[in-house]
Amino acid sequence: MTSREAGDTAWVLEPILEVPHVRAAVLLTRDGLVTGYTDALSRPSAERVAAITSTVQGACRTAAAAFADRDRAEVRQVVIESDRGYVLIVPTEHGTCVAAYGGPEVRLDLLAHRVHSQVARLGEKAMSAAPRGSDPGAPA
Repeated sequence: MTSREAGDTAWVLEPILEVPHVRAAVLLTRDGLVTGYTDALSRPSAERVAAITSTVQGACRTAAAAFADRDRAEVRQVVIESDRGYVLIVPTEHGTCVAAYGGPEVRLDLLAHRVHSQVARLGEKAMSAAPRGSDPGAPA
C-alpha cells in the first residue's frame, strides 16, 4: 500500500502502513478536508472518513470539556474499538489530524506509537517551515 495525494503527505502515512495489520490511514485538516490518504481507500471513502473524524474529534473535545467542567479541552487521541478493528485519531497542534485503521489483530500500542511519532514529525516540519508570505530575499 502507498499513500495517494503523495506530494507532501506520503512521508507521514507510509510509516503508519508498516505497522502489521494496519489497513488504511488518512491525513486531514481539523475541519475535515482530506490532504492525503492510502490506497485502501477511494477518494470518496477518504472524504467520508475525514468528515466523520472531524465530527468525532469535535464531540470528544466537547465531552472532555464537559467532564472537566471547562469551556475547552484539547484531545490528544481518540480510540474507537469495534468488532472490525480499531480506529486511532491523533490531532496535531497545528490543525491537522491523522486517522488510522487497523484490523482486530493490530497491536494498538504499536499503532499508537507510530501515529504519535508521525504526528510529532509533522509538527516539527510545520515549525521549521517558513511563514506564509515571507520572502527570504525581500527587503525588510
